[in-house]
Amino acid sequence: MLTLYIGNKNYSSWSMRPWVLMRQLGIPFEERCLRLFTDEFRRVLAGVNPAGKVPVLVDDTFSVWDTLAIAEYVAERFPQAGVWPADARDRARARSLCAEMHSGFSNLRNRLPMNVEADLPGKGWNDAVARDVERIVAMWQQQRNEHRERGPFLFGPFCAADAFYAPVVSRFKTYRVALPGDCSRYLNDLLATTAMQAWTAGALAEADFLAEDEPYRTAR
Repeated sequence: MLTLYIGNKNYSSWSMRPWVLMRQLGIPFEERCLRLFTDEFRRVLAGVNPAGKVPVLVDDTFSVWDTLAIAEYVAERFPQAGVWPADARDRARARSLCAEMHSGFSNLRNRLPMNVEADLPGKGWNDAVARDVERIVAMWQQQRNEHRERGPFLFGPFCAADAFYAPVVSRFKTYRVALPGDCSRYLNDLLATTAMQAWTAGALAEADFLAEDEPYRTAR
């Protein structure tokens, strides 16, 4: 059985990606949730991830960390699950989108940290954030234009690319970011998935919200 180590669902955007990916695709796993920035968090992770960060996927005694590595491992472990699109060029494009999310959009991350339970319209907004949002909107719009007839997600059916942008969707909801029609529909369709609904319910049930001055913005 796979075990996925994650941080608080309310804040840990990096944890959300593999959790939503596996949950939505029906890949079985056990969850181990650790409260961020606690002694337990550091102690437990020391035994499974030398980097000391979440998420970590443990298969028997073998650990895989970093969201891209986890996605690739799961894709190989469950080749029929649909982690990546079936078409080779679509797979390459999906990986490009995931890599851009993985390494970019630092202004969005830092100024609009994930906070599922909050409603913070306009907070953190500046020109740099607007540029990040503009790029994401352009990316989403292009994918929806190409794949609209195949399904409601970036490549039609749900895949890893949607899981990688799930924390962005959560942020856009929290900060009430205005989106054009296709992108707004995509946001609502992703929020309505069973995996996103379950993650949101879990975040609200934690009742363990960090103080505003805690450094949750660096949560992974």
